Amino acid sequence: MVRLKDIALRAGVSVMTVSKALRDEPDVSLATKGRIKSLSQQMGYVPDSSAQGLRTRTTKLFGLLISAPTDPNTARMSMAIEERAHDLGYDLILMYTLNTVEREEFCIRRMLARRVDGLFVTPVYRMEPEARIYRELVAQQTKVVLLGPPAPFCKEFPSAQVDDLLASFAATQHLLGLGHKRIAYLAGPHAAPWAHARFEGYRRALREAGLDVEDSLVFQAGSGVEDGVKAASQWLDEGCKATAVQAVNDLVAMGFANTVMTQGIRIPQDLSLVGFGNSLTSEFFRVPLTTVRQPKFRLGLAAADMMLQLLRGARPDSRRLPAELVIRASTAPVAALAPTTASS
Repeated sequence: MVRLKDIALRAGVSVMTVSKALRDEPDVSLATKGRIKSLSQQMGYVPDSSAQGLRTRTTKLFGLLISAPTDPNTARMSMAIEERAHDLGYDLILMYTLNTVEREEFCIRRMLARRVDGLFVTPVYRMEPEARIYRELVAQQTKVVLLGPPAPFCKEFPSAQVDDLLASFAATQHLLGLGHKRIAYLAGPHAAPWAHARFEGYRRALREAGLDVEDSLVFQAGSGVEDGVKAASQWLDEGCKATAVQAVNDLVAMGFANTVMTQGIRIPQDLSLVGFGNSLTSEFFRVPLTTVRQPKFRLGLAAADMMLQLLRGARPDSRRLPAELVIRASTAPVAALAPTTASS
């Protein structure tokens, strides 16, 4: 490993001069700085980040905590955060909660032990109004930006989120505009604020159209493909007479679609279907899925900008970005005939 002493010996100057030159101190001439920096690059010198952290009281580390590496909603958001962190001279520690409260607390404590300068967190949502680890983050004045809407237990922190309500409202309006009046809804996890916002968008669109939300048309799903499969099984068993289905996300929509299509129900001829999220697979699904495109990369950039404000001592406002409806082959005008249900 190349040390400052080795560069000083080659340059014929003191170790202190090398240190000051690499830190761009003003009392070293430009010529000397240029010569020393050139030598350090030629010799492969890598600064000791631990020593720098002791001097500056920073680690140049950010923690990024997301649910899982397979989560389609966080990949581009994480990429944007990493790119901005790189530009700022920060490294990123990435960990996964796997959507469990215990692992979330463990990961946050590990990151705090590494003395990260800030945390980007996709919260593990729970019904409780308070959470011990988030109380500790507030007490320690840790710089935190939430990736997603806040819940009561983490409401003190700024967040970067999608306007889920308006996006879901637009999706329901699209189905209404195609003539659908019996629109089933596959709801998301009870504890997740984004799931409540998307359901509220659906409810408001129906209400504006003079329609009521029928309990028989609302199915509790979740957030994964398997949840969509279970919701479809219930939908088929109950012989639901809907002409369209709106799902809380793309994974639920695709799990639902695969199941009902095996029973001879055609999409969109017999049943229109809308997802949410515009995951990569939605465009290449067996019936390309009408869905909501979230500005995932811009969300990551917004979160990084908010973190930069926190590092400067400011209190940033939360950001809520609009989403865009993407119309594909899974939706069509309501059929003139009665809606198809499970084959008898």
